[in-house]
Amino acid sequence: MRYILQHIQTITETYKGNIPLSHFLKNYFRHYPILGSRDRKILSAMAYSWYRIAKGVDNDTVLQGMMTKWFNENKLINTPLGDLLTQDATLSFDINKLFPYDITLSDGITRHAWLTSMLTQPDLFIRIRKDKGKIISLLNGQQIPFTFITDNCLALPNGAKIDALLPEDTYVVQDASSQHTGSYFTPAKNELWYDCCSGAGGKSLLLKDIEPGIRLTVSDRRETIIHNLLQRFKQYRHTAPVTHITDVSDKEVLDKKLGGKQFDNIICDAPCSGSGTWARTPEQLYFFKQESIQEFAALQQKIVVNVSDHLKTDGRLIYITCSVFREENESVVAEIIKQTGMKLVNMQLINGVNIQADSMFIAKLKK
Repeated sequence: MRYILQHIQTITETYKGNIPLSHFLKNYFRHYPILGSRDRKILSAMAYSWYRIAKGVDNDTVLQGMMTKWFNENKLINTPLGDLLTQDATLSFDINKLFPYDITLSDGITRHAWLTSMLTQPDLFIRIRKDKGKIISLLNGQQIPFTFITDNCLALPNGAKIDALLPEDTYVVQDASSQHTGSYFTPAKNELWYDCCSGAGGKSLLLKDIEPGIRLTVSDRRETIIHNLLQRFKQYRHTAPVTHITDVSDKEVLDKKLGGKQFDNIICDAPCSGSGTWARTPEQLYFFKQESIQEFAALQQKIVVNVSDHLKTDGRLIYITCSVFREENESVVAEIIKQTGMKLVNMQLINGVNIQADSMFIAKLKK
């Protein structure tokens, strides 16, 4: 156990949050091949537990000792952190210290519920595209538990081994709240759609599964991400969209790429703090810097104002973030309306806490 503690101390002292914790751990384990699968599992559990609760505990040494105790009692990996903290009164933990900032959350989620969600790894969610009966039969055959969230959304234990089990074109791994954004799309055949911050294409694939007959353009500033998107479209047998590698926050570059093209609908899944997903990536909570909120809000406004010039009259713009902060959500929408004259159709905070999912914000505006 002393050997494990030395490693977890090295990990927490050298990791600075500049890359995802999962990537850091993979690189770390690569440098220490002597660590077996059981050691790696223990260290991963310890590292994620550390970044979930360290700011709520005043003494790092006490926290390390408590995690050692939990490990020795065979609780660290199999027992939820919230239960461990409740059961063990010897560890002084203040959940409010996890996020000691005066930042207002969007309507629809409480600060306590959001912070409490940080103690638990969210579930794995899949969106069923086809062959539902076959998927259910395969999961039952391997005794993998699941819960229906909607008719086509399943929640499974995080880490469930489904890659080699389920046919790859029958489902998409996609968080439940992300799937819910599709209820705002309402696409019609032959409409022109633009996913301006597409990433690897989660929303675009959802859109095409709802209505394959749309004409889709996507853009991202990262060439590798666009490559991944095209591979996924091929995997799911969708016609490849028109693609642009561009920074939509640069109006001159954007206008040059798109020319005078106008769209019936635009999806803007904007860069954000990601605070609605921090239960999956607790290191982002740990290394959060308050000033980043203003930077994200300014970027979000710039992107939406830029792309709105390419929206047809009566067209709809769907603004999405995976943030729970009002300053990135309702406040940005208010500023967009002020700058563009668009009208708000509806908006909501999709609160995924109760189903162990992410939380997202979505607003539909009309030009």
